[in-house]
Amino acid sequence: MASSLFCPEEDLSCPVCRDIFTDPVLLRCSHSFCKACLQEYWKHKESLECPVCRRRSSKLESPCNLVLKNLCESFLQERGQRASAGSEVLCSLHREKLKLYCLQDKQIVCLVCQNRQHKNHDCRPIDEAAQDHKEELQSALKSLKMKLEVFYEVKKNCDQTAGHIKIQTQHTEWQIKEEFQKLHQFLQEEEEARIAVLREEEKQKSQVMKEEIEGLSTEILTLSHTIRAIEEELRAEDISFLQNYKDTVKRAQSTLPDPQLVSGVLIDLAKHLGNLTFRVWEKMQDVVTYTPVTLDPNTAHPDLILSQDLTSVRWSYEGQQLPDNPVRFDNVGLVLGSEGFNSGTHSWDVEVGDSKCWLLGVLAESVQRKGDIEDGYWGIWLNNGTYIAHSSLEAGTALTVRQNPQRIRVQLDWNRGKLSFSDPDRNAHLHTFTHTFTERVFPYIGTNCTLQSMRILPVKASVTV
Repeated sequence: MASSLFCPEEDLSCPVCRDIFTDPVLLRCSHSFCKACLQEYWKHKESLECPVCRRRSSKLESPCNLVLKNLCESFLQERGQRASAGSEVLCSLHREKLKLYCLQDKQIVCLVCQNRQHKNHDCRPIDEAAQDHKEELQSALKSLKMKLEVFYEVKKNCDQTAGHIKIQTQHTEWQIKEEFQKLHQFLQEEEEARIAVLREEEKQKSQVMKEEIEGLSTEILTLSHTIRAIEEELRAEDISFLQNYKDTVKRAQSTLPDPQLVSGVLIDLAKHLGNLTFRVWEKMQDVVTYTPVTLDPNTAHPDLILSQDLTSVRWSYEGQQLPDNPVRFDNVGLVLGSEGFNSGTHSWDVEVGDSKCWLLGVLAESVQRKGDIEDGYWGIWLNNGTYIAHSSLEAGTALTVRQNPQRIRVQLDWNRGKLSFSDPDRNAHLHTFTHTFTERVFPYIGTNCTLQSMRILPVKASVTV
């Protein structure tokens, strides 16, 4: 009786599964866990850390906790003896053996109870009622397991996103340093300031992902424990199962909403790299090049390869291992500009060269990035030597182009509702869309050419005071 007198059940329970320890192991931080629970927890973590205090540990430093194991075995043996001593369950009112289950009141009853309190109720044999209810619970259990798989899948994507954030940060930092080296020592303070902003963004967004991953891990542990408890109930004796049935059903009715992919957590590369030299140039009062549109790699289809300065793009059939991202195109080979327009006039030139297939235009901010794009776009398309003006509001119109342009100029007058395309080298107009814009629109570029990049051309700019 020592285990029950001097060691409460909660002191013998694993912090992960909340059950009595099975093969307990001891970490160097002095916390103990079931061996299987610890291995399952570490399976979904990048580092081997304690689930309670987060202190790093090692598989080599997790010996079996023999004292705790002996205490748990004694406790379970004692509890089993108490349970076997009362295995013959009798009706508390009539001291008769419980043989029936009342479907109306959801109670286990004896024959006397049936004839008195449950005379007109539908009563079934215990084994038959238990089997029916187990089948119902199996359906709920299946739903819980499917929900668990969804959580695992979303957590996997979050893990990939967290790793991608670090890669983006490292690569962006290298590019920033590369630019600043060209500006020599007197720009050191500007360089350090921008890296600090990048580091702060990484810290904030990594913290968001860390909290999201920890939340998913907690929900996964909760669901796993619920599933394990229900599976144990399904293996229990019929009487014990039915006695606990109400509570078990409540546990099986999960109210957890399905997890969602986190949006807006990738490093905003365009903020750090877009027009970097131009912003520095404003302080230097010198001549630099300026690109009116900077591409946003977080929106680019995985098969599009962007240049380091985010101004050119080409197609690659090799593909890239990128985390799923709510703003990334997954079916159409497009990439958006990093800034949208909801007023004023804007112009940018795109070098198309000898590319055989490309798309240029603007896209409404509300357009869904997943699947096919059905509405909210205006642009021109070159395919198999044919130039076509296309939009979501009108059928494609073939354009008469006498000589293939090397550059395409896109001019947007948002307030007047005009979007024009022209060949600036020959001063030749190609097409103009007229539309009353009601929301922000973003420039887009698309291509499936592996040999020729599409490049947004820089323009000369000057700072005036």
